[in-house]
Amino acid sequence: MTDHWIDRGDVTIHARTDGPEDGGAPALVFSGSLGTDLSLWDPIMPYLPEGLRIVRIDTRGHGQSSVPPAPYQMGTLVSDTEAVFDALEIREAVMVGLSLGGMIAQALAVKRLDLLRGLVISNTAAKIGTPQLWEDRIAAIRADGLESMADPILERWFSRAFLDSPESEPWRQLLLATPVEGYLGCCAAIAGTDLMTPTSGLRLPTLAIAGSEDGATPPDLVRETADLIPGSQFELIRRAGHLPCVEAPEAYAELLTRFMRRIGHLPGQQ
Repeated sequence: MTDHWIDRGDVTIHARTDGPEDGGAPALVFSGSLGTDLSLWDPIMPYLPEGLRIVRIDTRGHGQSSVPPAPYQMGTLVSDTEAVFDALEIREAVMVGLSLGGMIAQALAVKRLDLLRGLVISNTAAKIGTPQLWEDRIAAIRADGLESMADPILERWFSRAFLDSPESEPWRQLLLATPVEGYLGCCAAIAGTDLMTPTSGLRLPTLAIAGSEDGATPPDLVRETADLIPGSQFELIRRAGHLPCVEAPEAYAELLTRFMRRIGHLPGQQ
């Protein structure tokens, strides 16, 4: 495991690599949701195939990345991700983006298709919510803090069974540890993003993953985005919410592994 800090002048982006450091190994790059950090992917790590170069990124304003003043723009988040690819010399990767990360992944594919061999869009959409919804959330958090929104956020994130269990508590703490400025900056980026037309122009192997209990990006919304990309594959994980990599890590990793096997992206298939 190696930590990297990519200096972009106004911001430093934190990324972590596991597995081979050389560029010859097939790369699997992860970008996570609003209100989490790269530990979001910890539960699936034991179930991923050996020999992959796994790269996990902290979005600006989250985790160990720096926290510039809000608001942020989606183009900036995409440029941050592009900078990680360039700094770590990543090419021909499969990128897995969940929620906000899924929007970043779609937009990166539109901008730099040369960097990607395959795309996994998880619990996300080309457009999430409305600008007014996000503006209202920003105003509420500015007024009353992130903790005031924690319960409704977690109810959208998790199935009722998981939410009622002690297993949900670390994720509440992770949400509450998110810098407010970073959270609000990324809310603004989502509010200003509509990728319906750009995503419909994508032509690359794509897997879309939804959770049956997802209250933030319901399965029909994920499927609608998948349908924009010809030949995409849609998979539903039952009894899981917005973060199925947390609630059903083995099933989630199996979907990723099958997708990579199908497109020839596993070690030994190169």
